[in-house]
Amino acid sequence: MKKIRIESELEAYDDLKELPKDVQDLMRAAFEARDAAYAPYSKFHVGAAIQLENGIVVKGSNQENAAYPSGLCAERTAIYYAGANHADQKINTMAISAKAQNKETLTPIPPCGACRQAIAEYEVKQDQPIVIYFMGERGAVFKSDSLRNLLPFIFTHEYL
Repeated sequence: MKKIRIESELEAYDDLKELPKDVQDLMRAAFEARDAAYAPYSKFHVGAAIQLENGIVVKGSNQENAAYPSGLCAERTAIYYAGANHADQKINTMAISAKAQNKETLTPIPPCGACRQAIAEYEVKQDQPIVIYFMGERGAVFKSDSLRNLLPFIFTHEYL
């Protein structure tokens, strides 16, 4: 028997203002998407903004449905839109922001497991890491240089 140690390295910023201007702008697009979320059940609004290699920004917000689990997370809404409408473009960066209606959200909120797997699919497909920034409604921002920091044992087409 042997043990395997897995480590992830993220950058932590105290505030949005510490980020480069282009990333601040991308996060603000995630705020706009978050504010357009349809979340009457969870009251937890999430927005994602993706910058493609050609500079186009694609936004997505979580969309809930009374018939759980028919809804879709913000990250997958955005990434599937990018894949469907800009299939020839690589995804450079993703910004995510989450906000609860009934309490202040100051902790950086990472993508859920299903979204991590969806992002992993695109990272493998394009053979290029996707930089991911995530935060709550305000405060600290975390940066991951690749989805593999958030999901080290990704499931890929190679297993099929």
